[in-house]
Amino acid sequence: MFFSIFYFLFFILFSLSANAQCAMCRAALGGDANKAQAQAVNDGIVYLMVIPYLLVGVIGYYIYRMRMKKKQQ
Repeated sequence: MFFSIFYFLFFILFSLSANAQCAMCRAALGGDANKAQAQAVNDGIVYLMVIPYLLVGVIGYYIYRMRMKKKQQ
């Protein structure tokens, strides 16, 4: 029980200092002049983030279908 609380507090307290961008992205996209480029980078990040979720969803649906077929037999 103590270790669970310790890990929880450790991850909560030390994750707050994380930055959302790497130093190169921040330097390249900083300022108001690069709004279109910053939006393109954000769209690319969302695109890259969606693909793994879709794959997991498709695999999960396939496993669900297999289990339902097995249960019906």
